Amino acid sequence: MSVHAYTALGVVLALLMVHMSYAGEVEIVLWLFLAAMVIDGSDGFLARRFRVKEVVPGFDGALLDNIVDYITYAFAPMVLLWSAGYLPDGWLGGVVASVPLLASCFQFCRSDAKTDDHFFVGFPSYWNIAAFYLIVLGASTAATTTTLLVLTVLVFVPVKYVYPSRTETAWWLTMTLTTVWLSLYALILVQFPSPNLWLIALSGGYVLYYAALSLRLTLDRRRRDGGPAGSDAAQGGDHKRADALSHRL
Repeated sequence: MSVHAYTALGVVLALLMVHMSYAGEVEIVLWLFLAAMVIDGSDGFLARRFRVKEVVPGFDGALLDNIVDYITYAFAPMVLLWSAGYLPDGWLGGVVASVPLLASCFQFCRSDAKTDDHFFVGFPSYWNIAAFYLIVLGASTAATTTTLLVLTVLVFVPVKYVYPSRTETAWWLTMTLTTVWLSLYALILVQFPSPNLWLIALSGGYVLYYAALSLRLTLDRRRRDGGPAGSDAAQGGDHKRADALSHRL
């Protein structure tokens, strides 16, 4: 239950995110985003290490994780962007903020949002990361709106995005780069509101790596699968590799 309590701390962080957003404390909210990502990136390891499904079978940790992720990765970032003036004025800003939230509602309720071979289907609602870059780059209202709408469309495009802590392909490289990216995130915030553009560009390299790897793996699987029989065989192999990785973690 301590592992579940650790996951649930994200709800407290989300409450602080919303409060600090309306208090105008943008930098603090961005630090809270980082704290939420650290919790989200580590609670799965702890859950598997301490076999929470076996020890507390009556508690749905996956549902808790989805609730926390939706609030910290989708809802709170939209509150921050709207309250900080990155969205259009008046009711139009509320409409723009609502579009990603509605798309994320759809995604979080999909039965295949997380595949058996540990991928996310469609843009995985990393709205906190989008908000981070829009803010540190000082994006205009038009740029922010366009970015959010494009990412909303990508929620419905069936690209399989890498699940950094669980996708087997290039796992060590991805986790190493993820750790470096989190460190760069912190360094950028230390320099906020005038961060070094080279640091931002360097951190953006990880985003490009993540997108390129996800797209490449999606295309590779589609070419390999070909037909139903090939698809079943490929999925069987993916499941075996995923199980091996889960045991290793």
